[in-house]
Amino acid sequence: MSLDSVTQSVDEAVSGFFEPIAKWLGEVVFYTVPVGGTDLPLIVAWLVVAGLVFSSWFGFIQVRKFKLAFDVVRGKYDEKGSAGEVNHFQALTAAVSGTVGLGNIAGVAVAVSIGGPGATFWMILCGLLGMATKFVEVTLGVKYREVHADGTVSGGPMHYLPKGLAERFGKNGKTLGKVLAVLASFMILFFGLFGGNLFQVNQSYAQLVSVTGGEDGAVGSSAGALFFGLLLAALVGIVLLGGIRSIANVTSRLVPAMAGIYVVACLVVILVNVTAVPDAVGTIVEEAFNPEGVAGGVLGALIIGFKRAAFSNEAGLGSAPIAHSAVKTKHPASEGLVALLEPFIDTVVVCTMTALTIVIANPASWAEARAGEEGIGGVTITSDAFETVLPWFPYVLTVAVMLFAVSTVLTWGYYGLKAWTYLFGRSRASEVTYKVLYTVFAVAGSLLTLQTLIDLADAVLFSLAVINIIGLYLLAPVVKRELNTFLEFVRARNTGASAGDGEEDQESVKTTV
Repeated sequence: MSLDSVTQSVDEAVSGFFEPIAKWLGEVVFYTVPVGGTDLPLIVAWLVVAGLVFSSWFGFIQVRKFKLAFDVVRGKYDEKGSAGEVNHFQALTAAVSGTVGLGNIAGVAVAVSIGGPGATFWMILCGLLGMATKFVEVTLGVKYREVHADGTVSGGPMHYLPKGLAERFGKNGKTLGKVLAVLASFMILFFGLFGGNLFQVNQSYAQLVSVTGGEDGAVGSSAGALFFGLLLAALVGIVLLGGIRSIANVTSRLVPAMAGIYVVACLVVILVNVTAVPDAVGTIVEEAFNPEGVAGGVLGALIIGFKRAAFSNEAGLGSAPIAHSAVKTKHPASEGLVALLEPFIDTVVVCTMTALTIVIANPASWAEARAGEEGIGGVTITSDAFETVLPWFPYVLTVAVMLFAVSTVLTWGYYGLKAWTYLFGRSRASEVTYKVLYTVFAVAGSLLTLQTLIDLADAVLFSLAVINIIGLYLLAPVVKRELNTFLEFVRARNTGASAGDGEEDQESVKTTV
């Protein structure tokens, strides 16, 4: 029996078993209600409302403290002797690598095809709101992280939900928090294996095949797929064995590199068509409020833009606090401020650059997709937009996709590890078992599609947003105290006064936000 027939049999067997489960959970998690002639997924509304609430609660901190966030990233307020494993910049790049990916390339193209150019405006707005949500969850992640005897750190919703709820609500909060922590760990682990690992490997292999002659090309055979999977798994396994320090060292170089390659390519297209930029920007703004040919009109463009942004930056899902929790700091809110830059980079910068490039280049495939032509993939539209100026761009896109995929696989490998060790313990045997399992899934990613399991993983991850954001609402007062403490420290540092060791009684701080 050939390898192709074996993998096809596995795909069919898995799909047949999990399809009913995936379909049911997807209908529940992504349940939609008709609003103004279009369908609104309630989970997207849940995430956007959280962004609105936290933006208001913290006085639009994403605007007021934007410069301070950059100052923290560059180390202006670092303190010697802080617990943690990585610096602020490394924590940021590790987390960004988990969100910046194929969705920024293909997903945005789909958004501006279905929702029109105006979807870009609402995508940017949702990204700005998500900055506040990210600030809250990451501050909690660092506040309630667990620093182990060997200096390693564990954080995320599986830690701040039980600890935070117990601290605020006593015994009942502790019980509820433990239940939510187990659910959160399972959800993160499941998505890590299928969405953050298998799917990324599968899509990067597919792009590699497309630029090397297709199925008849150098890597189009099942043997080529197996070799690709083994090679990528080996690279991931080596980095994963080194823990967050190793992952951060790689992502701190990989993320700027992949973002640089992609943004430079966008700028080339934009600069070549620089005279079209004012019209493109005008079209985006105009169609945000007066879209042409979009189901649901303004509301349709808004929902599609919000949906793309929410799915892209993962603000409120509880994943990013795991990476950020490893930061070296004595002030949890310092990393919360760093984290609010994440949706800005992912959505406001990278997604917007993609959308602007497509609108300016106006490739034929985009017009066909907007006219309702089927079978046109989002990545095809993006590639065609670049190809109008850069005929060789499919090769550059392949490099970008590979970098996006590797960085995402690495970061979700770390997220999954923290979920695994919460569920099964931190013994060496437990960690090795997980890392072997994760690398095996990377190999499978080049051979299998398992689309049903990937769909199920998406539903599982977004169901985490429901319990996570409830926890964020309940623990928001804690975040406000942490922010006050850090701002007091910043003022003391800026005036040259002694700021102490950062462990003062947080309840005594009376500074207003």
